[in-house]
Amino acid sequence: MSRLSFKTFCIELYSQHIQMPSDKVYKLFNSAGVLKLLETDYEDLHGMSMEYLMKFFDDYLENKAVKEK
Repeated sequence: MSRLSFKTFCIELYSQHIQMPSDKVYKLFNSAGVLKLLETDYEDLHGMSMEYLMKFFDDYLENKAVKEK
Protein backbone atom coordinates (compact mmCIF):
# COMPACT_ATOMS: atom_id res chain seq x y z
CA MET A 1 0.00 0.00 0.00
CA SER A 2 1.40 3.39 -0.92
CA ARG A 3 1.78 6.08 1.74
CA LEU A 4 -0.93 8.17 0.11
CA SER A 5 -3.32 5.21 0.05
CA PHE A 6 -2.53 4.52 3.70
CA LYS A 7 -3.25 8.12 4.68
CA THR A 8 -6.55 8.00 2.80
CA PHE A 9 -7.42 4.68 4.41
CA CYS A 10 -6.71 6.08 7.89
CA ILE A 11 -8.75 9.23 7.27
CA GLU A 12 -11.74 7.27 5.99
CA LEU A 13 -11.54 4.68 8.76
CA TYR A 14 -11.21 7.29 11.50
CA SER A 15 -14.05 9.24 9.94
CA GLN A 16 -16.30 6.22 10.41
CA HIS A 17 -14.88 5.58 13.88
CA ILE A 18 -15.80 9.03 15.22
CA GLN A 19 -18.73 9.62 12.85
CA MET A 20 -17.28 12.82 11.40
CA PRO A 21 -17.06 13.75 7.70
CA SER A 22 -13.73 12.77 6.16
CA ASP A 23 -12.91 16.34 5.11
CA LYS A 24 -13.09 17.39 8.77
CA VAL A 25 -10.94 14.42 9.81
CA TYR A 26 -8.40 15.44 7.16
CA LYS A 27 -8.27 18.94 8.65
CA LEU A 28 -7.99 17.52 12.17
CA PHE A 29 -5.20 15.14 11.16
CA ASN A 30 -3.38 17.92 9.33
CA SER A 31 -3.58 20.44 12.18
CA ALA A 32 -2.63 17.87 14.83
CA GLY A 33 0.34 16.54 12.87
CA VAL A 34 -1.16 13.09 12.26
CA LEU A 35 -0.61 13.30 8.50
CA LYS A 36 3.06 14.01 9.05
CA LEU A 37 3.23 11.17 11.57
CA LEU A 38 1.64 8.79 9.06
CA GLU A 39 4.38 9.74 6.61
CA THR A 40 7.34 9.50 8.97
CA ASP A 41 6.18 6.41 10.87
CA TYR A 42 4.59 4.62 7.92
CA GLU A 43 6.70 1.48 8.32
CA ASP A 44 5.59 1.03 11.94
CA LEU A 45 1.96 2.04 11.52
CA HIS A 46 0.85 0.34 8.32
CA GLY A 47 1.11 -3.12 9.84
CA MET A 48 -1.17 -2.35 12.78
CA SER A 49 -4.71 -3.63 13.04
CA MET A 50 -7.60 -1.24 12.40
CA GLU A 51 -8.63 -1.42 16.05
CA TYR A 52 -5.14 -0.55 17.24
CA LEU A 53 -4.88 2.33 14.75
CA MET A 54 -8.17 3.82 15.97
CA LYS A 55 -6.98 3.63 19.59
CA PHE A 56 -3.63 5.10 18.56
CA PHE A 57 -5.34 8.05 16.85
CA ASP A 58 -7.72 8.57 19.77
CA ASP A 59 -4.84 8.60 22.25
CA TYR A 60 -2.60 10.77 20.06
CA LEU A 61 -5.30 13.38 19.50
CA GLU A 62 -6.32 13.36 23.16
CA ASN A 63 -2.71 13.85 24.28
CA LYS A 64 -2.25 16.60 21.70
CA ALA A 65 -5.35 18.41 23.00
CA VAL A 66 -4.20 18.13 26.62
CA LYS A 67 -0.77 19.56 25.78
CA GLU A 68 -2.35 22.53 24.01
CA LYS A 69 -4.40 23.53 27.06
